[in-house]
Amino acid sequence: MTIYPKLILDALATVRYPGSGKNIVEAGMVADNIRINGLSVSFSLVFEKPTDPFMKSIVKAAEAAIHAYVSPDVAVDIATESRQAARPEPGKMLPGVKNIIAVSSGKGGVGKSTIAVNLAVALAKEGYRVGLLDADIFGPSVPKMLQLEDARPYAERIGGRDLIIPIEKYGMKVLSIGFFVDPDQATLWRGGMASNALKQLIGDADWGELDFFVLDTPPGTSDIHLTLVQTLGITGAVIVSTPQEVALADARKGINMYTNDKVDVPILGLVENMSWFTPAELPENKYFLFGREGVKHLAEDMNVPLLGQIPIVQSICEGGDGGDPVALHDDTITGKAFRELADRVVEQVERRNRELPPTHVVETHA
Repeated sequence: MTIYPKLILDALATVRYPGSGKNIVEAGMVADNIRINGLSVSFSLVFEKPTDPFMKSIVKAAEAAIHAYVSPDVAVDIATESRQAARPEPGKMLPGVKNIIAVSSGKGGVGKSTIAVNLAVALAKEGYRVGLLDADIFGPSVPKMLQLEDARPYAERIGGRDLIIPIEKYGMKVLSIGFFVDPDQATLWRGGMASNALKQLIGDADWGELDFFVLDTPPGTSDIHLTLVQTLGITGAVIVSTPQEVALADARKGINMYTNDKVDVPILGLVENMSWFTPAELPENKYFLFGREGVKHLAEDMNVPLLGQIPIVQSICEGGDGGDPVALHDDTITGKAFRELADRVVEQVERRNRELPPTHVVETHA
């Protein structure tokens, strides 16, 4: 028998791509490279992404269709292509980023996101190129803290890939899962879904050239932390705690999570948040509501630097709720505290880079 291209295309037109309602011919998935040599046929199927979940099943269905509608004796060779280039491998996703800083806490409620946002703002104010990723997938608060609740990032075709363009605010690039979900609905995701979403925000976004990439991580220890260390070579971690004993116990766990042999991420230092309360009308007064210098003592015990002590001032809460971070205001107590924190973080990053080799991603073993 004689085989010609129309026979092949008619057979392939019986194969539908799930969800689209179109067959693979009208969907433009059959490449213009059909080769026929006697009873041998070869061609390519083109998918949007190299990770298309239906790729294997479509290839099998296409082969079966040719055997059913042309001849069972046809030898079919189907290659696959993708319109979008593959996401870079773990450890190679952010080639233009010099330093990656994970801001973490052993427990919730200690102001970790406040520290992460204001640290990023302070670094940007000092002229550094800064990115801020809200990696707290289940409780994203960065959109509110930066008054970006209505922000909806778009994608651009760059280098053969559709990349998310981060939102720019206060001189830094920002992405959060909160930009893509309903803020009034709880985000109920299985661990794998959350990890995949995080990888997209990292590897499928146009972060460009950055001096510092600040990660606001979820509280505690979780799958998200594992995803981060398996995806990125993190330069160092900043651990946030209040002076309370219960918070300090959890802060120790957070330190151990990063410094264990398998992860091996250096601790840049600790930040004591809510160190004392200072009323606006009595700026010289200090009231130690949660204990005194607990984080300072922990830093000494763990032999890591104390990067800063941030007081409780009403303006921090108001700034966080109103999208006006206190680090923008150098003339305030807290503004100065965050500027000093940024300076110390820069010092520790430079010291770490001088004295230690780059951090490697944690290898996964199937």
